[in-house]
Amino acid sequence: MANQRYEAFLHVAETGSFKEAAREMGYTQAGVSYLVNALEKELGCPLFVRDYGGAHLTSEAAELLPWIQDVSNAERRLAARVGEVRHLEAGTVHVTTFTSTAIQWLPGIAKAFSAQHPGIELRITLDDDQNELEEMLWRGDADCGFVVAPVTRKLEAIHLREDPLLVALPCDHPLANAASFPLERMAEEPYIRLKSGAFSEIDALFKQLGVQPKMRFNIDSDYAVMSMVSAGLGYSVLPGLILRDAPFPLAALNPEKPARRRVGIALRSMDAASAATRAFLDVTRAWVEQAYADAADGRSA
Repeated sequence: MANQRYEAFLHVAETGSFKEAAREMGYTQAGVSYLVNALEKELGCPLFVRDYGGAHLTSEAAELLPWIQDVSNAERRLAARVGEVRHLEAGTVHVTTFTSTAIQWLPGIAKAFSAQHPGIELRITLDDDQNELEEMLWRGDADCGFVVAPVTRKLEAIHLREDPLLVALPCDHPLANAASFPLERMAEEPYIRLKSGAFSEIDALFKQLGVQPKMRFNIDSDYAVMSMVSAGLGYSVLPGLILRDAPFPLAALNPEKPARRRVGIALRSMDAASAATRAFLDVTRAWVEQAYADAADGRSA
């Protein structure tokens, strides 16, 4: 039911490459070019400037992009509804997520979901900027997504778990084995910030604690942050999910005043959600609950 020309246009716009779009769609590059050329003829305007650096939207295409996204999203939702009417478990669930849930939760959730609903395809988009995640959910570009409360858009959010915010230190730090990390040290020692778009629960924590950190680095990679902390270049404050099974030797302490973030999953409307999306929400809630029950019993989560 999906309009292949629209799908090809959106994939090229997202990737900036006909070759990459073809790989994602499972088409040949020539096939994607044919679909885009057909759409250009239909609309009567060029859509991409093609050069050695990739494919770039023309001004006309940039203006049409949100309209084509809306039509494509509506067709996807219609296809899901048709499948439900026919009692067929098929379709796609597009999930947005940030790094920590993508690493620690999604593999287990995806495995459980695929086992229970093998006819439904999962599509996953990773973005650590919550404003962008919420925008995708609000526009309908994604069906549901992991978020940190509170959300700013008018979305329906389901609480999943509270995740501690921890101070990450090198293992040889004098306070590595302390019960907690003093607020005065948070203001005195060099701080390595994990940059995560306009929204940051870590920034909110410093504001709540009344601490002005001495910023040394501002980095958009959690692995780079952990590596620099491990090397003794400063401390950082990171969610517990990121620090679980960290690939670098680190000590993790509660700040003097313990803090947590509320992790959930959100969607624009539960009433308008497809059966496939609702099934994913059910599997997600059950998996998270079971994972932490197992952890409490001493088994791995």
